[in-house]
Amino acid sequence: MTATNLHFVTLLGSLRKASLNGGVARALPALAPEGVTIAALGSVGEFPLYNADVQAKGIPSPVEAMGAQIKAADGLIVVSPEYNYSIPGGLKNAIDWLSRLSPQPFAKKPILIQSVSPGALGGARMQYNLRQAFVFLDGRVFNTPEVMIGGAGAKFDAATGDLTDEGTQEFLRKHLAAFADFVRG
Repeated sequence: MTATNLHFVTLLGSLRKASLNGGVARALPALAPEGVTIAALGSVGEFPLYNADVQAKGIPSPVEAMGAQIKAADGLIVVSPEYNYSIPGGLKNAIDWLSRLSPQPFAKKPILIQSVSPGALGGARMQYNLRQAFVFLDGRVFNTPEVMIGGAGAKFDAATGDLTDEGTQEFLRKHLAAFADFVRG
């Protein structure tokens, strides 16, 4: 296995400032294995609602910027809650916009999906739907182990939103190392 340095970017599917998913996304850089850096992308809330009429006038600059960052990264980590058994609207909208870029930034891109929820299933249904979208977009979605953090309320500091559960941190460390191995192939 080569020790090639890797750079991953995180796409957060939540708009909430106190998002548990945001807490996980913020924790990832410190949990990354040696030789791996992780940086956050901008907010999906910066994108207008997808509309082909708007697209005909030109791709919005936040879409272009995020697409370039995804394209330049060695891998994409999507951390998202589940809304109504599926992908949050803001994240789906961002994916719809980004898929209109040429070249399309998800094609052949290694993609890792993580989800957090106070509920027992930890966002499993969102992950299923998101995987389907990335299959169509030709992303290389990492399959196992999966990260679906359920019962998450007790795993975060209520005041700061930081991930404090050591078992979850260790699992995320192993998950990131496995993804790095997957990307290095």
